[in-house]
Amino acid sequence: MNGPAAVTPPLGQPDASAPIKAIRLRHPWRMVFAVLLVAIFALFVIDAAFRPAYDWPAVGKYLFDRRISMAALVTIELTVFSMVIAIVLGVILAVMRLSPNPVVKSVAWFYLWIFRGTPVYVQLTIWGLISLIYTTIDIGLPFMTPWISFSTNAALNTFTLAVIGLALNEAAYMAEIVRAGLLSVDKGQEEASIALGMSWSQTMTRVILPQSMRVIIPPTGNEVISMLKTTSLVTAVPFSLELFTRSRDISAETFNPIPLLIVASIWYLFFTSILMVGQYFLEKRFSRGVGDRQSNKSDAGNATALTGALPVIGAGQPTVVLPPKQDTPGTPGTEGAR
Repeated sequence: MNGPAAVTPPLGQPDASAPIKAIRLRHPWRMVFAVLLVAIFALFVIDAAFRPAYDWPAVGKYLFDRRISMAALVTIELTVFSMVIAIVLGVILAVMRLSPNPVVKSVAWFYLWIFRGTPVYVQLTIWGLISLIYTTIDIGLPFMTPWISFSTNAALNTFTLAVIGLALNEAAYMAEIVRAGLLSVDKGQEEASIALGMSWSQTMTRVILPQSMRVIIPPTGNEVISMLKTTSLVTAVPFSLELFTRSRDISAETFNPIPLLIVASIWYLFFTSILMVGQYFLEKRFSRGVGDRQSNKSDAGNATALTGALPVIGAGQPTVVLPPKQDTPGTPGTEGAR
């Protein structure tokens, strides 16, 4: 015999060797819901296109107005400066929260309690009134004549006060984000680094921080986007050269506020879209090697070739499953379990 005889399945039973024909499960209500959403969105767009209150010609007129573009640049500056200071201060506060020193830990906790427990608008208002609280800034030893003294209004302009107010408030949230990222790294990583003779700074920069970035990046990206929109509150300082306040001032001159609000919204959407794309690539960069991994191409062809020992219930010995052997000339193909 040249090979094993083909086994014909009994009448009325399906052929086990025949490929399985998968039938896709239909979801008619999903299609109905999707069509309904598309119809509602189309009706909204058509209505907005022809509604006079939106005044689209005025939107096009002021979208690239020099005053608006300069205000958009100031908004970016506020966001960048505030977030840089907030991230640095947040890392320091996170390390203080993790410190075994109870005094250092309590100071960090008190800072977070103050700045997370009060509204940012109230904080910015207080920073705008800082010259009434501290009329001068003195440098020297306590209870002695100061070495240097200058007026608070001369040293701190409204832009600086806005950056300080935003940064100090954001640092409280960044501290918790960084602390969560540091705690997400297994304690054994630090112990292994110490066993290898690494210093604390080497352990943090080479082992702990690279692994914690996978947890820190997503909420930090959200905080950057949130900071971009929070800059609209610096009018409480008062600082009036950022995007929202500038567009509101122009609308007060034209008595047509809705188009200027649309202009400001378009600029905010433009900036947040860029930040979201950057966040996506950063997350992808720091998430390498985490999650589902692709199998080797060499293993893809033998996905059905299982090997190993499988326990059989009620048997004293395991069943060993061997991969199928390659057919050689003159030798019948054999496969199965032995």
